[in-house]
Amino acid sequence: MLIATTDQLENHHVQEVIGYVKGNAIKTKHLGNDIMASLKALVGGEIREYDDMLNQARQMAISRMVQEAEEKGANAIIGFRMQNSAIMKSASEIVAYGTGVKIEFPPNG
Repeated sequence: MLIATTDQLENHHVQEVIGYVKGNAIKTKHLGNDIMASLKALVGGEIREYDDMLNQARQMAISRMVQEAEEKGANAIIGFRMQNSAIMKSASEIVAYGTGVKIEFPPNG
């Protein structure tokens, strides 16, 4: 699945616009991660536990968006964007979205 942040793809012809596709993931903080984060807050530095948690949520949201696009018959997504929001004190939602399209791939050669 080709995913692009642009609205057009160089060297590719959009044959059909399928429409809006999205995927989301909601992740909550973990007690073990909170303890490690609290300790790191005392000495400073990157909080890898939260970084890893949010990276997993982003990948999950993208995978779900791709699955929806494929189910609708798309072979590419253009105008790809991501947003996140806190939905409660200890949970965050990541949303991946874009426009599903059918594109014609250029011939190899």
